[in-house]
This record gives sequence, structure tokens and C-alpha cells, in this order.
Amino acid sequence: MKAVVTDIEGTTSSIAFVKDVLFPYARRHLAAFVRANLGRPDVTAALEETRTLAGQPGLDTEGVIRILSDWIDQDRKAPPLKELQGMVWANGYAAGDYRAHVYADAVGALRRWHAMGLTLYVYSSGSVAAQKLFFAHSEAGDLTPLFSGYFDTRVGPKRDAASYLAIARHIGAARGDLVFLSDVVDELDAAKAAGLMTVLVYRDAPPLPPARHPVVDSFAPIDRLLGLAT
Repeated sequence: MKAVVTDIEGTTSSIAFVKDVLFPYARRHLAAFVRANLGRPDVTAALEETRTLAGQPGLDTEGVIRILSDWIDQDRKAPPLKELQGMVWANGYAAGDYRAHVYADAVGALRRWHAMGLTLYVYSSGSVAAQKLFFAHSEAGDLTPLFSGYFDTRVGPKRDAASYLAIARHIGAARGDLVFLSDVVDELDAAKAAGLMTVLVYRDAPPLPPARHPVVDSFAPIDRLLGLAT
């Protein structure tokens, strides 16, 4: 194994932090943020992409805000929503309103693997900008120096094998030299179909999902599972 690609929510970090802290924060602040930043090119681009995806090219700003709010409630993985959420979360991190939760076992393993010379990557439905903010403002400090790159759904859907082929090409490594860590079986199925090694990080109580992938309840056993333990 030469590289680790990891999911965030439910894998390195608590689902509760994303669900109960980040999403509600974006829901509360998104409308005001958009109205206050209509002159920003990145905001304008995200609004235009929202109109395109919604099939309503002439929709006014308030209509776009309503669509974005609905998408948050639906947990829709729309790229322009993810971009805008990342912008709102950046304000929250800068204001010190919260720090990102990362499991202690994940922090320890990521640091250990980085020190061993493995290259580490993130693949999450959140935008690349939001991923960088997350790990830069974690409860364990700035973890971004550990990572060599980030991928979001602009590389492709997480349940599509082609997305993992694209990631492998971008990294420049053989697919069999990559391992993908996630708490979502369908994502792991796609990665496995693409030829990657896979590990199901299952932190919740039983019953376990189908055992099509090696299963761990923390990052601690992954070294032994992948032959990294000394």
C-alpha cells in the first residue's frame, strides 16, 4: 500500500458534528451570507450553477436561496451548495464558533502513516475548500500538512467506480496500491469495483452491514489489517 484515501463523516470524524453542528450552522447563515456577498465571483458562479441544476435559469436570488435551503434539508450533494456551505463554514471557523471533531484514533493513525511515508488523501462529498477548512481547524490542531490532496464530488459521485479510477489516475498510483476508508458500504463497493483496497470503518453499534469489506471499529486495527504493523 502506498496511499490512503479517506472519507470524513463517520470515518475520521463524528457524523453528529457534521449533522448537528455544521449543517444547522449553514442552514441558519446561508441566506444572509448570499445576500451580503452577491458581488463575489465565487458566490455568483455558485448561484448560476444552482439555477442550471434546478432548471430555472431566470430564478431570482431569493428563489435560489429557497432551493439551496431545501437542498440542505434533503442532504443533497449538489456541488454549488457544497461550495456555498464551505464559504459559510469558513466564517464560522474564523469566528471560533466551533472546531472540527476528529477521532483521536484517526489523528494518531494519520500522523503515523504520514511519518511512514504513505501519502494521504481525502475524498468527501463536501467541497475541497470545506475539507481543508475542516482539517485546518480540528480539535487536534491543523492536520492539513498530513494530506497530499483532496477530492470532492466534482471528480464524480462517491458511489460510482469511475470516480475512484479518476482519483487513482490523479494520484498516479496503481489502483491496488490505494486503500479507501469509509463508513458507507455502497462507496466501498464502488471503490472495490475500481480495484482499490477497501476498509469499512464501522463505529456504530451492531447490527453490522454486509461483510463485503474488512471491518474495523476504529483506525487502530488498520495497520495490522494492511500489513503495516511492525
